[in-house]
Amino acid sequence: MSPRRLLPGARRTAWMAFSAAALAAGCGGRGGTSAELFPLEAGHRWTYRQVTELEDGGHDVATLVLRTLPGEEYEGRPAFRRRSDDGVLYWLRRDGSGIYRVATRHELQAEPVNDAAPRYVLKEPVAVGTEWQAPTVAYLLKRTQGYPPELRNEGKPVAMRYAIEALQESVIVPAGRFERCVLVRGSGTLKLYADGTAGWRELPITTLEWYCPGPGLVKLERDEPAKSPFLIGGTLRMELQEWERP
Repeated sequence: MSPRRLLPGARRTAWMAFSAAALAAGCGGRGGTSAELFPLEAGHRWTYRQVTELEDGGHDVATLVLRTLPGEEYEGRPAFRRRSDDGVLYWLRRDGSGIYRVATRHELQAEPVNDAAPRYVLKEPVAVGTEWQAPTVAYLLKRTQGYPPELRNEGKPVAMRYAIEALQESVIVPAGRFERCVLVRGSGTLKLYADGTAGWRELPITTLEWYCPGPGLVKLERDEPAKSPFLIGGTLRMELQEWERP
Protein backbone atom coordinates (compact mmCIF):
# COMPACT_ATOMS: atom_id res chain seq x y z
CA MET A 1 0.00 0.00 0.00
CA SER A 2 1.42 3.39 -0.97
CA PRO A 3 1.87 6.01 1.77
CA ARG A 4 -1.00 8.44 2.16
CA ARG A 5 -0.42 11.95 0.94
CA LEU A 6 -1.42 15.12 2.71
CA LEU A 7 -3.83 17.32 0.81
CA PRO A 8 -2.38 20.46 -0.82
CA GLY A 9 -3.07 23.68 1.04
CA ALA A 10 -5.60 25.00 -1.48
CA ARG A 11 -7.69 21.83 -1.31
CA ARG A 12 -7.47 21.74 2.46
CA THR A 13 -8.84 25.29 2.50
CA ALA A 14 -11.78 24.11 0.37
CA TRP A 15 -12.58 21.35 2.89
CA MET A 16 -12.50 23.87 5.71
CA ALA A 17 -14.78 26.19 3.76
CA PHE A 18 -17.31 23.41 3.24
CA SER A 19 -17.16 22.37 6.86
CA ALA A 20 -17.65 25.87 8.16
CA ALA A 21 -20.54 26.43 5.77
CA ALA A 22 -22.14 23.24 6.89
CA LEU A 23 -21.82 24.31 10.49
CA ALA A 24 -23.14 27.81 9.80
CA ALA A 25 -24.85 27.13 7.22
CA GLY A 26 -39.97 15.18 14.80
CA CYS A 27 -44.65 13.81 17.76
CA GLY A 28 -43.95 11.75 20.71
CA GLY A 29 -40.55 10.99 19.28
CA ARG A 30 -39.52 14.56 18.49
CA GLY A 31 -35.81 15.25 18.64
CA GLY A 32 -36.47 18.83 19.78
CA THR A 33 -37.09 22.14 18.08
CA SER A 34 -34.62 23.69 15.65
CA ALA A 35 -33.58 26.13 18.42
CA GLU A 36 -32.53 23.19 20.64
CA LEU A 37 -30.72 21.49 17.77
CA PHE A 38 -28.76 24.47 16.44
CA PRO A 39 -27.87 26.96 19.20
CA LEU A 40 -27.33 30.53 18.01
CA GLU A 41 -26.97 32.61 21.17
CA ALA A 42 -23.57 34.20 21.84
CA GLY A 43 -20.97 32.31 23.86
CA HIS A 44 -20.99 28.84 22.31
CA ARG A 45 -17.73 27.37 21.01
CA TRP A 46 -17.26 24.11 19.09
CA THR A 47 -14.09 22.24 18.13
CA TYR A 48 -14.39 19.60 15.40
CA ARG A 49 -11.97 16.96 14.16
CA GLN A 50 -12.10 16.72 10.40
CA VAL A 51 -10.75 13.79 8.35
CA THR A 52 -10.60 13.87 4.56
CA GLU A 53 -9.88 10.78 2.44
CA LEU A 54 -9.46 10.95 -1.33
CA GLU A 55 -9.69 8.09 -3.80
CA ASP A 56 -6.07 8.68 -4.90
CA GLY A 57 -4.81 8.11 -1.33
CA GLY A 58 -4.82 11.74 -0.25
CA HIS A 59 -5.39 12.06 3.50
CA ASP A 60 -5.73 14.99 5.85
CA VAL A 61 -6.66 15.54 9.48
CA ALA A 62 -7.55 19.06 10.58
CA THR A 63 -9.27 20.96 13.40
CA LEU A 64 -12.09 23.44 12.86
CA VAL A 65 -13.24 25.87 15.55
CA LEU A 66 -16.54 27.73 15.36
CA ARG A 67 -18.10 30.18 17.84
CA THR A 68 -21.25 32.26 18.20
CA LEU A 69 -20.90 36.03 18.52
CA PRO A 70 -23.31 38.66 19.87
CA GLY A 71 -26.18 39.28 17.48
CA GLU A 72 -26.63 42.51 15.56
CA GLU A 73 -28.99 44.31 13.24
CA TYR A 74 -28.59 43.19 9.64
CA GLU A 75 -30.50 45.09 6.96
CA GLY A 76 -32.91 46.40 9.56
CA ARG A 77 -33.66 43.10 11.30
CA PRO A 78 -32.01 41.23 14.17
CA ALA A 79 -29.63 38.43 13.15
CA PHE A 80 -27.47 35.88 14.92
CA ARG A 81 -23.80 35.53 14.01
CA ARG A 82 -21.34 32.65 13.80
CA ARG A 83 -17.63 32.84 13.01
CA SER A 84 -15.22 30.11 11.91
CA ASP A 85 -11.57 30.20 12.88
CA ASP A 86 -10.59 30.88 9.27
CA GLY A 87 -12.32 34.25 9.45
CA VAL A 88 -15.69 33.58 7.79
CA LEU A 89 -18.76 35.27 9.32
CA TYR A 90 -22.31 33.95 8.96
CA TRP A 91 -25.56 35.83 9.61
CA LEU A 92 -28.55 33.65 10.50
CA ARG A 93 -32.15 34.07 11.57
CA ARG A 94 -34.66 31.88 13.37
CA ASP A 95 -38.44 31.98 13.08
CA GLY A 96 -41.38 29.62 12.91
CA SER A 97 -40.15 28.14 9.64
CA GLY A 98 -36.80 27.07 11.09
CA ILE A 99 -33.21 28.34 11.07
CA TYR A 100 -31.71 29.80 7.93
CA ARG A 101 -28.61 31.65 6.79
CA VAL A 102 -29.03 35.05 5.15
CA ALA A 103 -25.46 36.23 4.42
CA THR A 104 -21.74 35.42 4.65
CA ARG A 105 -18.53 37.41 4.59
CA HIS A 106 -15.03 36.05 4.06
CA GLU A 107 -12.19 37.96 5.69
CA LEU A 108 -11.05 39.40 2.32
CA GLN A 109 -14.54 40.71 1.49
CA ALA A 110 -15.36 44.27 2.46
CA GLU A 111 -19.10 43.63 2.77
CA PRO A 112 -21.33 40.62 3.48
CA VAL A 113 -22.80 38.74 0.52
CA ASN A 114 -26.51 37.99 0.81
CA ASP A 115 -27.85 34.55 -0.03
CA ALA A 116 -30.13 34.70 -3.05
CA ALA A 117 -32.79 32.96 -0.97
CA PRO A 118 -32.87 31.91 2.70
CA ARG A 119 -30.52 28.93 3.06
CA TYR A 120 -32.07 26.61 5.62
CA VAL A 121 -29.99 24.74 8.16
CA LEU A 122 -33.03 23.09 9.74
CA LYS A 123 -36.68 23.50 8.82
CA GLU A 124 -39.67 23.19 11.07
CA PRO A 125 -41.43 21.03 11.94
CA VAL A 126 -38.59 18.84 13.18
CA ALA A 127 -40.32 15.67 12.03
CA VAL A 128 -39.48 12.75 9.77
CA GLY A 129 -40.24 13.74 6.20
CA THR A 130 -39.65 17.50 6.50
CA GLU A 131 -37.74 18.56 3.38
CA TRP A 132 -35.96 21.59 1.95
CA GLN A 133 -33.45 22.44 -0.76
CA ALA A 134 -30.17 24.36 -0.79
CA PRO A 135 -27.43 24.79 -3.42
CA THR A 136 -23.98 23.27 -3.00
CA VAL A 137 -20.84 22.62 -5.05
CA ALA A 138 -18.42 19.69 -5.35
CA TYR A 139 -15.83 20.30 -2.63
CA LEU A 140 -13.99 16.99 -2.96
CA LEU A 141 -14.22 15.99 -6.62
CA LYS A 142 -11.38 16.93 -8.96
CA ARG A 143 -10.09 16.01 -12.41
CA THR A 144 -6.98 13.90 -12.89
CA GLN A 145 -6.02 16.13 -15.84
CA GLY A 146 -6.64 19.77 -16.70
CA TYR A 147 -6.44 23.01 -14.76
CA PRO A 148 -7.82 23.90 -12.38
CA PRO A 149 -8.47 20.33 -11.21
CA GLU A 150 -11.16 21.37 -8.70
CA LEU A 151 -14.76 21.19 -9.91
CA ARG A 152 -16.39 23.47 -7.34
CA ASN A 153 -16.37 26.48 -9.68
CA GLU A 154 -17.65 24.63 -12.75
CA GLY A 155 -21.19 24.98 -14.01
CA LYS A 156 -24.29 25.58 -11.94
CA PRO A 157 -24.51 24.78 -8.23
CA VAL A 158 -25.93 21.38 -7.36
CA ALA A 159 -29.46 21.46 -5.95
CA MET A 160 -29.27 19.40 -2.77
CA ARG A 161 -32.47 17.95 -1.36
CA TYR A 162 -32.41 17.66 2.43
CA ALA A 163 -34.81 15.53 4.45
CA ILE A 164 -35.15 14.63 8.12
CA GLU A 165 -34.80 10.84 8.26
CA ALA A 166 -34.74 9.99 11.97
CA LEU A 167 -35.37 11.60 15.35
CA GLN A 168 -33.99 9.29 18.02
CA GLU A 169 -30.42 8.60 16.90
CA SER A 170 -27.65 7.83 19.42
CA VAL A 171 -24.28 9.26 18.40
CA ILE A 172 -20.84 8.69 19.92
CA VAL A 173 -18.10 11.20 19.09
CA PRO A 174 -14.92 12.31 20.93
CA ALA A 175 -17.00 14.88 22.86
CA GLY A 176 -19.19 12.11 24.30
CA ARG A 177 -22.43 10.22 23.74
CA PHE A 178 -25.53 12.11 22.64
CA GLU A 179 -29.14 10.94 22.53
CA ARG A 180 -32.35 12.00 20.75
CA CYS A 181 -30.35 13.23 17.77
CA VAL A 182 -31.95 14.20 14.48
CA LEU A 183 -30.47 12.73 11.30
CA VAL A 184 -30.65 14.86 8.15
CA ARG A 185 -29.72 13.43 4.75
CA GLY A 186 -28.76 15.63 1.83
CA SER A 187 -28.56 14.21 -1.69
CA GLY A 188 -27.88 15.71 -5.10
CA THR A 189 -26.41 14.88 -8.50
CA LEU A 190 -23.61 16.69 -10.31
CA LYS A 191 -23.89 16.36 -14.09
CA LEU A 192 -20.40 16.67 -15.52
CA TYR A 193 -18.68 16.27 -18.87
CA ALA A 194 -15.68 14.08 -17.95
CA ASP A 195 -13.97 13.84 -21.37
CA GLY A 196 -14.49 12.68 -24.96
CA THR A 197 -14.32 9.02 -23.99
CA ALA A 198 -16.43 8.94 -20.84
CA GLY A 199 -18.79 11.69 -21.99
CA TRP A 200 -21.32 13.06 -19.53
CA ARG A 201 -21.41 11.57 -16.04
CA GLU A 202 -23.93 11.91 -13.23
CA LEU A 203 -22.06 11.93 -9.92
CA PRO A 204 -23.92 11.56 -6.61
CA ILE A 205 -23.20 13.86 -3.68
CA THR A 206 -24.44 12.81 -0.24
CA THR A 207 -24.29 14.47 3.18
CA LEU A 208 -25.37 13.04 6.53
CA GLU A 209 -25.72 15.40 9.50
CA TRP A 210 -26.54 14.54 13.12
CA TYR A 211 -28.03 17.35 15.26
CA CYS A 212 -28.39 16.74 18.99
CA PRO A 213 -30.21 18.74 21.71
CA GLY A 214 -27.64 20.99 23.37
CA PRO A 215 -24.53 21.16 21.19
CA GLY A 216 -26.31 21.02 17.83
CA LEU A 217 -24.27 19.47 15.01
CA VAL A 218 -22.07 16.70 16.45
CA LYS A 219 -21.24 14.68 13.34
CA LEU A 220 -21.16 15.16 9.58
CA GLU A 221 -20.26 12.83 6.69
CA ARG A 222 -19.85 14.00 3.09
CA ASP A 223 -19.42 11.54 0.20
CA GLU A 224 -18.48 12.55 -3.34
CA PRO A 225 -17.46 9.33 -5.14
CA ALA A 226 -16.00 9.38 -8.65
CA LYS A 227 -14.74 5.85 -9.43
CA SER A 228 -13.42 7.03 -12.77
CA PRO A 229 -9.93 7.15 -14.35
CA PHE A 230 -10.61 10.79 -15.20
CA LEU A 231 -11.91 11.96 -11.82
CA ILE A 232 -10.98 11.68 -8.15
CA GLY A 233 -13.59 11.73 -5.42
CA GLY A 234 -13.47 11.37 -1.68
CA THR A 235 -15.12 11.51 1.72
CA LEU A 236 -15.10 14.04 4.54
CA ARG A 237 -15.96 13.18 8.15
CA MET A 238 -16.33 15.66 11.00
CA GLU A 239 -16.87 14.84 14.67
CA LEU A 240 -17.32 17.09 17.67
CA GLN A 241 -14.29 17.09 19.99
CA GLU A 242 -15.23 19.82 22.47
CA TRP A 243 -18.19 22.06 23.16
CA GLU A 244 -18.33 25.10 25.40
CA ARG A 245 -21.63 26.74 26.28
CA PRO A 246 -22.21 30.22 27.77
